[in-house]
Amino acid sequence: MSDLRIRYAVHTDIEPVLRFWQEAAEGTSISDDPDGVARLLARDPESLLLAERDSRLVGTVIAGFDGWRCSAYRLAVHPGCRRQGVATALLEAAERRFEALGGRRVDAMVLEANERAHGAWAAVGYHREDHWRRWVKPL
Repeated sequence: MSDLRIRYAVHTDIEPVLRFWQEAAEGTSISDDPDGVARLLARDPESLLLAERDSRLVGTVIAGFDGWRCSAYRLAVHPGCRRQGVATALLEAAERRFEALGGRRVDAMVLEANERAHGAWAAVGYHREDHWRRWVKPL
């Protein structure tokens, strides 16, 4: 895994990240557009972590912290790079960030139907909490 580099996204990464999510991410988000990602980076410049191999984007995770809760979103790994430790490296970097910020627990957004993702999250120590449900209202 020594050839894997984890770094924070910058403004010039926005379009490549959006293209990457179309190929590698399961599902879409209402914020999957240039303005949404730009607002994320403006609000928290270290929240979007990128994994690169040979200068090629192979994975992402959003590691957001609002001062109260640590939240992981948009964990995505290029289909040709799965099961190679990319997701594990991204989540370890996210967790280090959360710990440095004083976070106590990570909440992860994982699509119910994405069973492959369930196994990946479980493999790194996350578990499902069935007594909670996400409630949303688009603005």
